[in-house]
Amino acid sequence: MRGGGEDAWRRRAARAVCLVGVSSGFLGALGLGSPAPLYAAQPEPPEHSIRVLVADAVASVDVDGRKRTRPGRFGGPGPHEVDGRRYWGAIELLRGSAGLRIVNELPLEDYVAGTVLGEISEQWGAAVLRAQAIAARTYALHRRVHPRSADFDLRATTADQVYLGIDGESPTVRAAVDATRGQVLTYQGAPILAAYHSAAGGRTASAEEVWGQRLAYLASVDVEGEEDSPDTYWRTRISPGALGAALEAAGHPVGRVRDVAVAERSASGRARMLRIHGSRDTIEVSTGVLRRVLGAGYLRSTLFELRRSGSDFVFVGSGNGHGVGMSQWGARALALRGAGHRQILLHFYPGTRLERVPARIARHGDGTTVAAHSIPLDGVFP
Repeated sequence: MRGGGEDAWRRRAARAVCLVGVSSGFLGALGLGSPAPLYAAQPEPPEHSIRVLVADAVASVDVDGRKRTRPGRFGGPGPHEVDGRRYWGAIELLRGSAGLRIVNELPLEDYVAGTVLGEISEQWGAAVLRAQAIAARTYALHRRVHPRSADFDLRATTADQVYLGIDGESPTVRAAVDATRGQVLTYQGAPILAAYHSAAGGRTASAEEVWGQRLAYLASVDVEGEEDSPDTYWRTRISPGALGAALEAAGHPVGRVRDVAVAERSASGRARMLRIHGSRDTIEVSTGVLRRVLGAGYLRSTLFELRRSGSDFVFVGSGNGHGVGMSQWGARALALRGAGHRQILLHFYPGTRLERVPARIARHGDGTTVAAHSIPLDGVFP
């Protein structure tokens, strides 16, 4: 990977693309069942757009009241309605290997406004909303430099950031986005990988211990005041047979699981490797693999202890998410103690600078590399 530095990332257009495959029931799950009022899209130079993948591998899609089965483009500025959800910008239907791929290309600031409420509560106050807006904007630009695909920059799900379109906007969110308009976090002159998660369980994890690559601004830091999080303490029970079946589906046929123990912990106390003794084999498997196998909703974090309850295994843990970067519940706690959005961001991303998005930034593959550091991760969030 070639070094670009500040001059390099100012040489190309800041364009972001988002994939919007979010289930129709997601707003209801967030308690945002009624559509938000329509707000005027913010005018933005074409080079400050982002492409978001909002749906993939579909046979047909309803766009502006008509069923569509072929590739096509519906120009901006919108709004457009796609399967009942509204979006600013343009909608492009592309032919993928397994069906239609639906991409929303829109101004960066409109994208950020449709993302904040997919990640945090509107009731958490201006400081947290502003911090989240800056983190979301920064992550989008980082991903624009290292896009997921030639067709789009990032997805509209927790694989990147939960993007709700116009239905995720509100006057309060728009105020936070406008107040931080164009502001991003940089390190060595480039937009950072602004990772974040729901709750850390008292201490964040470093990028190195979770993803194997050291990023100075994603270090492990203490987090206080997450007690209000529903994930401060959690318990998950699984039977030996169910655990064995899940491992076999992931390519680890250990048979019926007889014992599970933590084989290695990271510097922040998270379980990194598990030793699993089965009727057919004994293996060591990373907790990241186990979390993908069981599901992030089942194994909320890797900060856990293991216990037995009868024949079952019980994971007793704290926190929710990978634990890297900003803890959203930790940000809320800092704000309640009087911290502003700059203090929140400095705490969770040490060594970074808050700068404005330039007119042009470099893009990966154009002869320079924008980001000083990048990790080719799949499923950074949650």
